[in-house]
Amino acid sequence: MSTSPAAISVSGLTHTFEGEHTVAALRDVTLEVPRGAFASLIGRSGCGKSTLLRVLAGLVTPTSGEARIDGKAVGGRLGHAAYMPQQDTLLPWRRAMGNAVLALELQGMPRDECERLARPLLERFGLGEFVRAWPSELSGGMRQRLALARTFLARGPLILDEPFGALDALTRQEMQLWLQEVWSAAPVEERRAVLLVTHDIDEALLLSDVVHVMSDRPGRIVARIEVPLARPRTIADVTTGEFAALKAAVLRALGRGTG
Repeated sequence: MSTSPAAISVSGLTHTFEGEHTVAALRDVTLEVPRGAFASLIGRSGCGKSTLLRVLAGLVTPTSGEARIDGKAVGGRLGHAAYMPQQDTLLPWRRAMGNAVLALELQGMPRDECERLARPLLERFGLGEFVRAWPSELSGGMRQRLALARTFLARGPLILDEPFGALDALTRQEMQLWLQEVWSAAPVEERRAVLLVTHDIDEALLLSDVVHVMSDRPGRIVARIEVPLARPRTIADVTTGEFAALKAAVLRALGRGTG
């Protein structure tokens, strides 16, 4: 049995935003995402999901508790995890390649080495013909693939905050299946751990090994629901009785987390 630490580990994490109006965002959150696993975090708007990801990204230092990435305490330091916020945050003055390699350049890697590493990934992400395109020349789905490519090139587990939330329903569905394909294409021993924040129960169940359900603010974990559906999954899985039963379990957990 492996004794290596979980890719993502959160223990007793509580965070309160102090100010004119004090806001208790998270309360005693504990969860783990093993290496190579795909997990989702689901809850109502304002329950603290994005705050938790910002803690894992090193952008917020929690009031109490601990967050670890690959066994190392984050402690408000950047660079432990590969973080994609809700918006694609592409730089309009950089072409597609320049946006993709930004994290590598910030790590001090020479530009030619950055591009050598990025080029095959952009090909795999369906962007090989668009490396010199400006962000304004890309469709919504292509912009999201570019932002994900930039995230994949960064080090550490992938923490994704509603990456498809701004897309139309059909494009979102395509991107869900595409993300599953790209993530599962890696050998099991090299597969990146993922923690995905989403409001979409179908998306969480379609992509994840485990769904963590959060209560209303202050957010806490009220359920951990395993998803035993075989991979690869397709949109047809959404129509099965097993999927419906899992969705009902998530809805029940969300109901327990209100009030």
